[in-house]
Amino acid sequence: VAAISYSQTGSYQQVRAWQQATAQTPGLLARALDPQAQPLNEEEMARLALGLRTRLQNDAGNVEGWLMLGRTGMVLGNAGTATGAYANAYRLDPKNRDAALGYAEALTRSSDPEDNRRGGELLRRLVSRDHTDIRVLSLYAFSAFEQQRFGEAVAAWEMMLKLLPAGDARRAVIERSIRLAQEK
Repeated sequence: VAAISYSQTGSYQQVRAWQQATAQTPGLLARALDPQAQPLNEEEMARLALGLRTRLQNDAGNVEGWLMLGRTGMVLGNAGTATGAYANAYRLDPKNRDAALGYAEALTRSSDPEDNRRGGELLRRLVSRDHTDIRVLSLYAFSAFEQQRFGEAVAAWEMMLKLLPAGDARRAVIERSIRLAQEK
């Protein structure tokens, strides 16, 4: 009776799903990293995230694992997973550009104003280190705009315009963003 009750309450199914996700993690990870492979669907991404979290329990110093979990959390729209994973990667390797940028992006997308402030500060430091990185400048500009620091946003977008080639399609979007910020 106890075994039947246990299996019907869902605990067994949850443990079994966790075990399957853990076993599938290497294959899912290989597919996620292979640009030629079929992209993972949402359910597979969720299983990958569960498997990565499990792996990282035993390998907490794995920066690449934390980065992958952060990316997976972002794709799934799971802000807590993304922010926590990127925070761990950044704590382990603060000089790692992907860790810093991922963490900054997760913080700037948070609904918490303090996270937004911290993310903006991290982006400012990244821009001061390398003011030629288009991705950093773009995140910084949009973060500044969201926080109503329009002058900073315009300055970052203008820097981007200097770096982009004349025919780049992003130029039109940036020019529109500059006009919008200047109207505020």
